[in-house]
Amino acid sequence: MVEHPRTSVSRRTFLAGLGATASLPLLGSAAVWAQAPGGLLPINTPKIDHLDVIVPDVAASARFYMGVFNTKLHAQPFQGGFRYFVLFGDLPANRQVGYLAIGDSRGRGTYIGHFCTSVFDYRQNSAAITSALVEAVDKAGLGKLTMGSGPGGIFSDPDGIEIQFLPAPDTVVTAAVPSDLVEPNKGLVTPKGVDHVLLHVSDLEKGVQFYRILYGKEAIRQKNPDRIWFQIGDTRLGLEQVPSGQKPRIAHFGVKVAPFDRNAVVAGLRKLSAEVVASPDEPDVVRFRDRDGISVELKSI
Repeated sequence: MVEHPRTSVSRRTFLAGLGATASLPLLGSAAVWAQAPGGLLPINTPKIDHLDVIVPDVAASARFYMGVFNTKLHAQPFQGGFRYFVLFGDLPANRQVGYLAIGDSRGRGTYIGHFCTSVFDYRQNSAAITSALVEAVDKAGLGKLTMGSGPGGIFSDPDGIEIQFLPAPDTVVTAAVPSDLVEPNKGLVTPKGVDHVLLHVSDLEKGVQFYRILYGKEAIRQKNPDRIWFQIGDTRLGLEQVPSGQKPRIAHFGVKVAPFDRNAVVAGLRKLSAEVVASPDEPDVVRFRDRDGISVELKSI
């Protein structure tokens, strides 16, 4: 049996909320994102710093991702089991590092759960930011947001896609401690942080209106496929119309990694039972589906 160091610190409490959809103004209407009081919105953020995947076997998923990433694994006791954290870099004293969290699905299916942007001065400003965000979304006709109280609360966009804000720095869960589930630093590629997150939304123009409130004006509109990108520090958030017959969701995420031998990494991923997906449009990217079917991209920097 694998043993983990004990800790008396509990996991941050999350209160998930759902934003109800409503009739929306067109994209060309007044830019509500620029109107928030006190300059609280768009939020002052350095980047998207982490995501989580929700899977039926957290230990197996952690072993898989530690086979992919040359890094260290942390763990946290949670609901009688463990939650794992695959670090996307070295852990500094202030614990500000990107990561992939792995949580137990407990019968809820397999999916990418939420993405998180760290926010400067969020500990002291969380209540004011929450109030401004709720007001701006309501005024834009995008529905009513219910947000978790204090730093760490999870809320949802109008499609039910989950978003989290956490203070910057101190973004990795403070109760997480090094895990001996798997030997560290044996993976295929060295992670350098989150590169991007792609969302499939029910209405592309309405989705842009919502995310303008959070992050400011979009940076670029890409064709083939039709995607709109927001630049968030050195990370990106993409929006794409959800394919017919599918539900809105976080479609995939990309991780920045140190330069690598493509053929060796592709072969290594296949040995880990990943499904490698062709990427002729981006030769510096390796795309794959993990052991649970979650889509991931590795982007060389």
